[in-house]
Amino acid sequence: MNLCRVFVRNMSQGKKWQPLKKVGVVGVPFEKGQKKYGVSVAPAALRSAGLLEALREIDDLDVKDYGDIDTSSPELDLHVKNMDHLSMVSNCNKRLSEQVTQVLKDDRIAVTIGGDHSIGVGTVDGHQKVNKDMILIWVDAHADINTNKTSDSGSVHGMPVALLVKEFSHYWPYLPTFEWQDLVFSIKSLGYIGLRSVDQYERLAIQKFNVPCCAMEDIDENGIKNSIQYILKTLDPTNSRPIHVSFDIDSVDALEAPSTGTAVRGGLTLREAIKMMEIIHATGRLRAIDLVEINPAIGNENDRKRTIDAGISVLKAALGFSRRGTAPRGVPDLPVQDNTTKR
Repeated sequence: MNLCRVFVRNMSQGKKWQPLKKVGVVGVPFEKGQKKYGVSVAPAALRSAGLLEALREIDDLDVKDYGDIDTSSPELDLHVKNMDHLSMVSNCNKRLSEQVTQVLKDDRIAVTIGGDHSIGVGTVDGHQKVNKDMILIWVDAHADINTNKTSDSGSVHGMPVALLVKEFSHYWPYLPTFEWQDLVFSIKSLGYIGLRSVDQYERLAIQKFNVPCCAMEDIDENGIKNSIQYILKTLDPTNSRPIHVSFDIDSVDALEAPSTGTAVRGGLTLREAIKMMEIIHATGRLRAIDLVEINPAIGNENDRKRTIDAGISVLKAALGFSRRGTAPRGVPDLPVQDNTTKR
């Protein structure tokens, strides 16, 4: 849809979902889905900046670090036109899919830190193997729904949505090494937030398949709360389906998250991004979230810090951090002075 309508409805009275209090963090130091050095060091940079500690400070949250995916693999010449490093992208995503599936089977929210956005193929594939009725919210300045026939760059980080959805199967040639993928996810379960740099064939695809979409002009008009509620209600009118959020840091305005490879001005404010994730957390249905495209090699030290801090803030909001603050658990009163002298 071109316009984001304002949907404000009461929640259904069906199954009561509760936010999971256990998460599993998976790092993906992978950057072959695009052309700029630096995205692969983002998982280490996020951990070094205190990501795990920040998540563990959230009230009663159990955090397990599953380490990094092994992204090393030989590059094969697969003779597929306009798809750079296809075999390496495929091998990385196969391993990632397996790991995300394991995290979810451990009854944890899968928190994947990339890495470029080509890794969305693996995270969504791994998620839908466990929750076949999941919905996907793609938060990005770009639609990432090009094929090798429509891409100007040949970079796979601009193609993951097209690789994911079964309705696009006849738009692709045979893709060697992708036999591991279960191509069952439907574009009917996809929604976009934050778009503002959309290629012509991507716009055609969004219109052809009637994908619910709140671009930045829609968010400007209707606000972030109504926008995300519209996407959630359109994809899941009964409030009964698990949620996967794939969050590209370039959805946030470049003034607040400058260290990314394809920055576009006019994006979400950090406050809007946090509010959106707080709303998603409150549904109780979040089961996987990706954070991608942070590039610590771009910009100066202040740029890197602002971008990484923004990413951590988004993840904290998704996993239950309250900006109101949290009272100490099991403590009924303020500490009393132990001296006998009164004021």
